[in-house]
Order: sequence, then structure tokens, then C-alpha cells
Amino acid sequence: MREDTTNAPVPIRVFGGPTALIEYGGLKLLTDPTFDEPGDYQVPSGPPLTKTAPSAITPSELGPLDAVLLSHDQHADNLDHSGRALLTDVPLTLTTPSGAARLGGTARGLAPWEVVGFVLTSNDLPTVYISGDNASLTLVKEIAQRFGPVDTAVLFAGAPRRPVFDGALLVLDSAQAAEATRILGARRVVPVHCDSWDHFTEGRDDVVTAFTAAGLADRLQLD
Repeated sequence: MREDTTNAPVPIRVFGGPTALIEYGGLKLLTDPTFDEPGDYQVPSGPPLTKTAPSAITPSELGPLDAVLLSHDQHADNLDHSGRALLTDVPLTLTTPSGAARLGGTARGLAPWEVVGFVLTSNDLPTVYISGDNASLTLVKEIAQRFGPVDTAVLFAGAPRRPVFDGALLVLDSAQAAEATRILGARRVVPVHCDSWDHFTEGRDDVVTAFTAAGLADRLQLD
């Protein structure tokens, strides 16, 4: 008989940027793989994206993976050169339909309400929400209505802004991440996508400040 681990925390390790390893029900799942060294990355329009810090791990140190949860493939701060190379050795990559068409190989495209974010559910495991590059609390409310409350929320934060989008938020800022935590009823929050790139206008300290102001600092997992 399988042990009921509903109340046990899901192991999550963060390696920098949006990249985290989630161990869920015996599966090893990696979010948006980015392992390249610091440097500039060209984009179709606007100034390049600049990575400012290396990953805390190399792909070879990860060991075998069961799947990659890829929010999207178009930007180097979500999928870089090393990340693309890693996909060739992973049995399954879950991403958008257009992303799967571009990537080929083992990439599988999921329909709307299946990406850009991901929800991991099981009868005997905690529910985990991975936000992906989302800046809409309205969408978070829809997630909460369908799947909430969630046990753990892996929230992409960092408040990235780009001139080509008139400075609009592309991902949650720290205050929105705190509000998303309330909306989801999340018991634990793992912030990612809030370091290692210079177009992120907020960092981990800003996340801590916002969660402290909201009375939610005890829900943060920062290591």
C-alpha cells in the first residue's frame, strides 16, 4: 500500500533564474532550464537579455530527469543554449503547442489551461502550482477556483520589464506574488525567476520585503 504523503513537503531545489528541480511522486521534474554562463543573449527585437550570474548547478549534476516543464521556448531567460541541449536527453518536455512544434523531439504541446503554468496534482500528494511567465492575478484567481487551495506555489517573480513592451510587467512583481499567495491559499511559496538577469527589476530581497509587509514571510522557502 502506497504511503499517504499529502502533508509532506514536496522537495524543491532552486538553481537560479526560473530553473528548479521538483521531486513529485518519484518523478524528477525540471522547470525552464537555464545553465549558460553570464553574458548577453540576442532577442528578435530590443536590447539583448543579459545574464548576470551562473547557475548553481550544471546539467550533468542533475542526474536523469523524467520531464521538463517548459513555460515557453522563445526567451533565453527561460530556455538557453545549455537548456536546449539538455532537452535532447529528457524523455518528455511539456510546453506550448507552438513551442513543441519548434523544438520537436520529445516535446509535447499542451492546450490552453494546460500551460504556460503547470499544476501538479495527485490523490496522495500535495498540489503544486508553477506559475510560469504570468503577470495576471486574474489568471491566478482562475487557477485557484479550479485547483485551490494549493500546498506549494512556485512563483515566477522578479518584475521583468522590457522597452519593447513599453515597460509593462511581464511576470509577477513581489507584491503581486504575495497577493497570489493569498489567492491560492498556498502554504509554501518558492520564488524563482527573480535573480541572475538584469532585466529583472526586483530581486529576492524585494520578495522578502513584500511578503513581510503582507504578513506572509513564514510561507517563503528561499533555499
